[in-house]
Amino acid sequence: MAISESKKTNPLANLLKPLLKRTSSEPELALLDAMQAGKEVGDKEWQKSGKEHSWLHFTRHSPFSKGDMNIIVRGEGHFIYDSKGNKLIDGLSGLFTCNAGHARPELAAAAQKQMMELDFMPLWSYGHPRAIELAEKLLSIGPEGMNRIFFTTGGTEGVESAWKIAKQYFKMTGKPQKHKVISRMTAYHGTSHGALSITGIPAFKQMFEPLVPSAFRVPNTNYYRAPHEFANEDEFGIWAANRLEEAILFEGPDTVAAFFVEPIQNAGGCFTAPKSYFKRIREICTKYDVILVADETITGYGRTGEWFGSIRYDIQPDMMITAKAITSGAQPLGALFLKEKFFEPFKDGVSTLAHGYTFGGHPVACAVALANLEIFERENLIERARTNSPIFRKTLEKLYDLPIVGDVRGDGYFFAVEIVKDKKTKETLSRAESEKLLRGFLNNALLEAGIYCRADDRGDPVIQLAPPLTCGPKEFDEIEAILRKVLTEAWKRLNG
Repeated sequence: MAISESKKTNPLANLLKPLLKRTSSEPELALLDAMQAGKEVGDKEWQKSGKEHSWLHFTRHSPFSKGDMNIIVRGEGHFIYDSKGNKLIDGLSGLFTCNAGHARPELAAAAQKQMMELDFMPLWSYGHPRAIELAEKLLSIGPEGMNRIFFTTGGTEGVESAWKIAKQYFKMTGKPQKHKVISRMTAYHGTSHGALSITGIPAFKQMFEPLVPSAFRVPNTNYYRAPHEFANEDEFGIWAANRLEEAILFEGPDTVAAFFVEPIQNAGGCFTAPKSYFKRIREICTKYDVILVADETITGYGRTGEWFGSIRYDIQPDMMITAKAITSGAQPLGALFLKEKFFEPFKDGVSTLAHGYTFGGHPVACAVALANLEIFERENLIERARTNSPIFRKTLEKLYDLPIVGDVRGDGYFFAVEIVKDKKTKETLSRAESEKLLRGFLNNALLEAGIYCRADDRGDPVIQLAPPLTCGPKEFDEIEAILRKVLTEAWKRLNG
């Protein structure tokens, strides 16, 4: 699908004219030259330029030497379109982000209006109306007990902010040794040095070590691969929660500041937990004065069938990290919810939190967030997700008749299908088999079949699904049909 830009209608062309006077030592910028000349620009030009000059995130670039880059040019509703004209179900909401779908005119209008009123102002010693208004709106839909909002631009920054605030809070309240953090195995909490230290995926950390010290791991809640026999999931949940208490006691309660937990753990493939697990970790954190931080970067804003997973599972966090779907991806924004007690040491005297972000709480992003939350309420997207979640689950569970499907798990609009070699023994794929099947087949096969989703092996191999909340039973059936076709072929290749 080519997109034409004439010289007359391309305002970027004149802007780029001064940049086109390059020396022989500078890179060839053929795409820029074509745009300046008013030539048609499409997939061919984007492919060449993308391969030569772009560095994609979390991406292995070697396949681009022989094949094309996937380039998405448009989004509409719960569909996205690539540069070759293919229409795809957005089975991952961008990246667990576009909960209200793509190209919402209300969000574009809110952004335009705000840009003409106040396009930018940092929250450094100054406030602005949209951030103040959004903070109250967020507190009105958040868990009970929250009273403050610290704005960021994303989840990683929320994790960094929570850890730094926890450290300073304890130093200011007479417990300076409380600086350690605990998280769960295989959990992903971000990419900056602090957030990466909290992340529990060794392969993501090795190239960047040494990281921030004092981060420790406890077992996650992957019931499908529980290390022992348990009577039920509640018993397993209590066992997993008690490992937190062991870790706190091992490190020393006077040294542990916080425990970070996702309501549904993303990495590894949608690990849920019973309410008994969260009740127990709340008791443990209270007992040892450990800050319970819910990382809702992914599960916030309707993904679980409630505004937040913390509400759905009665987690009662002390801090709550949110981002992504706060704007349905139309603007970068994050919001860290906090109880008032963490702000109290800063109310008097000269105390300051020496921490912040230039674009945290950007006026345009806040305006878009307010408009986005209005869409959620007007279209009853939270109730829609809650009502349709059992239907989504049952639709995906039809795949159990395939020999390659070991487990279907998740909640709300957030599910994973785990791939196995043997359903009876739960034998997983070897690293070589996972490499061959996921990257050598599944990723491209799913796209070619008409869905964008995630084939992931940060833990055991899974296919993750998190479509926009605007999807319904019709789309669930389409997703199941695509998965059935692709997984049937995957089984043949695994055993061929």
